[in-house]
Amino acid sequence: LVTACGSSSDSSSSIVPIPAPIPTPTGPVSLKLETVAGGFSFPLYLTAPANDSRLFVVEKGGQIKIIQNGATLAAPFLDISSRISQSGERGLLSMAFHPQYASNRQFYIYYTNSAGNIVVERYLVSASNPNLADSASATNVMTIDHSINDNHNGGQLAFGPDGYLYIGTGDGGGGGDPFKNGQNTSAMLAKILRIDVSTLPYKIPPNNPYASTAGKAKEIWAYGVRNPWRFSFDAPAAKLYIGDVGQDAKEEINVVDTSSAGLNYGWSTTEGTLCYSGSACDKTGITLPVVEQDHPGSESITGGYVYRGSKIPELQGAYFYGDFVVGWVKSFVYANGAATDQKAWPDLKVDYLASFGVDAANDLYAVSHCSGASCSGPGTIYRIVRQ
Repeated sequence: LVTACGSSSDSSSSIVPIPAPIPTPTGPVSLKLETVAGGFSFPLYLTAPANDSRLFVVEKGGQIKIIQNGATLAAPFLDISSRISQSGERGLLSMAFHPQYASNRQFYIYYTNSAGNIVVERYLVSASNPNLADSASATNVMTIDHSINDNHNGGQLAFGPDGYLYIGTGDGGGGGDPFKNGQNTSAMLAKILRIDVSTLPYKIPPNNPYASTAGKAKEIWAYGVRNPWRFSFDAPAAKLYIGDVGQDAKEEINVVDTSSAGLNYGWSTTEGTLCYSGSACDKTGITLPVVEQDHPGSESITGGYVYRGSKIPELQGAYFYGDFVVGWVKSFVYANGAATDQKAWPDLKVDYLASFGVDAANDLYAVSHCSGASCSGPGTIYRIVRQ
């Protein structure tokens, strides 16, 4: 069985979708899933460069495919399958195009190497063929030891509105943060990292919280996350949304200002708003989630995006998120420090919802990792459209 971000329980060896009652959304908009392309081998992510009509689909096994004019191109954009480990939750997990990709040809990938360690690499697209990466251009950005356990690798790369590269890392795997990375600000795991990749080797942004602190990881932007599988920026509202996969009881979505440095999201002191140990804990200085989902109605949160497209103006400002195991899709609008207008969308149920994605026009997509009860069938890319 191949999983994307894994169920929250570390004792389960299989994924069994759990039915959950989902209320009907209110309001005038009805949504549906429109199939864009199928036949993918465990897709995990979808993105696109600015001002580009193509879609780029990241497959767990190490390939990036291009959907162009409604068809999936036969030749992969990039193939690193010979250099990765894909056991458990490992694999090629995401990619990010540089904001100046059209001129500098740079993109970045996040994967686990043959030893299981987290690797971020920079590539260039071929100067002669925009549908092929230049494999010889691979340049290491960073490698983080993650060789012991194959779960909780994080997996997200994203450029922030500030132009810096943000990297979400998991806590090192196992159950209950056995390495105590969550609250350890000297460790690179269980963190949101922030680096300046304008030149390589990368530089530390001077306003990173530990940029000048001896003994701390200078790359840290935020800490106390368990497995921030998917996070995203909403530039118009200057907000960062983090979907953090829980352990036994809670799944969580955090929403903060993009300028908020050094926040502690609590793991493993807290899981969601609960004290993880089950007894009293000190929550002083911990940023608690805006939305949390209880088990068993949720099992593995899949963070998404705020809708900023033009085709469905009624959805402007609504943040969409889902659950990998259960398959539901929900939304809320963040206003005055709280989640408002919370809705569930039963017509958007997705088998094994590995990720959401947006294209250059800010249309919203859903990535189905696989199909069938045993997750053995091909994955599918869907567009979320008006019904």
